[in-house]
Amino acid sequence: MRIYTVDSFTDEFFKGNPAGVCILDEPAPDAWMQSLAAEMRHSETAFLLKGGVGEPHSLRWFTPTTEVILCGHATLATAHVLYSTGTASETLEFSTKSGILSVAKDKYGLITMDFPAKALQETAPPEGLIEALAVRPVWVGKNVRDYLVEVESEDEVLAVSPDFRALEAADARATIVTARASQSDADYVSRFFAPQGGVPEDPVTGSAHCALAPYWSAKLGSDTLVGTQLSRRGGSIRTTVRGDRVELAGRAVTVFSGTLHV
Repeated sequence: MRIYTVDSFTDEFFKGNPAGVCILDEPAPDAWMQSLAAEMRHSETAFLLKGGVGEPHSLRWFTPTTEVILCGHATLATAHVLYSTGTASETLEFSTKSGILSVAKDKYGLITMDFPAKALQETAPPEGLIEALAVRPVWVGKNVRDYLVEVESEDEVLAVSPDFRALEAADARATIVTARASQSDADYVSRFFAPQGGVPEDPVTGSAHCALAPYWSAKLGSDTLVGTQLSRRGGSIRTTVRGDRVELAGRAVTVFSGTLHV
């Protein structure tokens, strides 16, 4: 079987978010996929089982410690592999635990993914969350999966240095810290922390933008925005809100490909 490492939401090597992509020959046991994801050590490894003619491909994602139900950068990485190897040229459909996800590539190489929007509701933060982040929140919200904490400035987002042990103990699967951007090439900035899922800080998180995009589009009055994630590697996502869906657009580059021997 073929396996790849792809840097997503970037057009530069060693930037963006690295993802593993494994092209399965046949269905694989969950335990085997989890072990391979742990071996790869990326925040997510995608496992693709190609569908028949006219059928969607099956796609699943695993962190080093657990399966997740939605992952943007590993979906982008998978689509990039299929497009760049000539396996696909038209719109792709992936059957996932978050429903059918469609992906298309334009003539300029930009890959756009159609994902579900994840609306937020204002809420009180769980015990210990704000203390673990050591921030002064402007607004706190929650959707089914994650908490979002808005702070006053981009500098505050950059300065966040979580107590990861305390953050892991808080009742929060993952936490997004965000602010309006001060840079001219972005509208909003963010960072994403998910120590409970084995990912202390994720470099560029597509699924987080399913919440960030509708939140900032409502605040800034525009359906189409650019979000930059301020991790050490960094990366940007173009987001467009369309009702209860969010389009996430970005680029990717293949770092290596090889043959799996297990």
